[in-house]
Amino acid sequence: MSNAIVYLVGAGPGDPTLITLRGVECLKRADVVVYDYLANEQLLNHAPEGAERIYAGKIGGRHNQDQEEISRLLVEKAQQGKVVVRLKGGDPFVFGRGGEECEALSAAGIPFEVVPGVTAAIGAAAYAGIPLTHRDFTASVAFVTGQEGKDKDESAIDWDRLSLGGGTVVFYMGITTLRRNMQRMIEHGRSADTPVALVRWATTVCQQVLTGTIADIADRAEEAGFKPPAITIVGEVVTLRDKLRWYDSRPLCGRKIIVTRAAEQAGEFSAKLITRGATVLECPTIRLVEPESWQLLDVAIRELPGYDWLILTSGNAVRFFFQRLEALGLDSRALAGCKVCAVGPKTADAFRMFGVRPDLVPSDYKAEGIVNEFSRLDLKGSKILFPKADKAREIIPCELKRMGAHVDCPVAYRNILPDRLPPEALFALEKRSVDCITFTSSSTVQNLAAMLGEELLLDMLKGVTVASIGPITSKSCRELGLKVDIEPSVYTLDALTAAVEAHFS
Repeated sequence: MSNAIVYLVGAGPGDPTLITLRGVECLKRADVVVYDYLANEQLLNHAPEGAERIYAGKIGGRHNQDQEEISRLLVEKAQQGKVVVRLKGGDPFVFGRGGEECEALSAAGIPFEVVPGVTAAIGAAAYAGIPLTHRDFTASVAFVTGQEGKDKDESAIDWDRLSLGGGTVVFYMGITTLRRNMQRMIEHGRSADTPVALVRWATTVCQQVLTGTIADIADRAEEAGFKPPAITIVGEVVTLRDKLRWYDSRPLCGRKIIVTRAAEQAGEFSAKLITRGATVLECPTIRLVEPESWQLLDVAIRELPGYDWLILTSGNAVRFFFQRLEALGLDSRALAGCKVCAVGPKTADAFRMFGVRPDLVPSDYKAEGIVNEFSRLDLKGSKILFPKADKAREIIPCELKRMGAHVDCPVAYRNILPDRLPPEALFALEKRSVDCITFTSSSTVQNLAAMLGEELLLDMLKGVTVASIGPITSKSCRELGLKVDIEPSVYTLDALTAAVEAHFS
């Protein structure tokens, strides 16, 4: 048991990015993860692939395991010498029964650590645009359980102080007892006109906010079919929501979008969508790897002084080309006598990362744009190096050769299928909960079709908005039978992001 330990980790209120760095560190060490109904399942991706994952939340509204069973499970797994993470929604010590689990671990002599999390009241209020304290309204806040036993003769809550204190009151798990709790506040002196907000599935793409007063919020909740899990916020600070709401006013709030770019490229695009409020599921359909042999590219690199032009048509091509340049003991100085063409601004930016300013960037960011620009030049007898992906289109070398140039096209990298598609993306497609899928190259859509099969692809994408970065990618989509709903006039990630935003607004 030398390495055995149990980490009680607060998963936060729902948004998977709100977990603490310490919480992520613990998950990365886990042999076993025991997780709750309210812990975002995306957090399980931080755990090692071979870690055992045990669900201890609710199934069909009822607890899958009672508290004693969960505590016993934590002890048993730790006694087997394992690192156990108990992943709990919100904070373990705020209505999370973490204290009971720690008592069981302490009694068994099991070492444990408590990792705090953003509790639901804090997360719900922040994402609803409601400050729990404000110098113009209140200097106090109380967190209260909304689920006292229905058969209790006396309440353990001091309703007089809670109601007359004038501070903000936050009820946890109080939707099913909402009417009773609001009536008690009125009976104990709180004004029936006091503003109230209900925040359901706080900080997630499913977040809903319903406002009213102590007098009418229960009726409003019934009319709206407002269901748990939700937080109830009572106090004058609720009136600030109209001015301070930010999360649910973003243009893509509530939209779930799949990004199919390669894993090492997806982050930039995902971040653009997330800042606009989208929930992003990364589903890489491309894996970029080295060519089967470097021989042809190495020969070309050693002969760089003899080339008139170097053409690169993606940031990936730039990255692999300069990696190979460095592997051969060279750097950007090797391009001193060679002009450089980048297909578009992003590829040009990739060049600049290596201290190279492109001589030519066509206004039309695709192969045809490059051909059009070179058609204005005298290429007879010129020598052009075009390191490319193994599945790149042949339009550039074919057209430049027709213009009289000698073109060498060594493979700089290969585009292969990933080992598998992420289960969370597939699950979302199966549940019909995806609003949009984005394709940023022909390979992204062709590879997805290859992995799913064309028939299943078409079935899974029924009703899903298809966003394509440009006409070449759109053509590949249509050849597979997909309807393209979004295609920007400029073929960049910024333009695609703006087009997705415009479509859903």
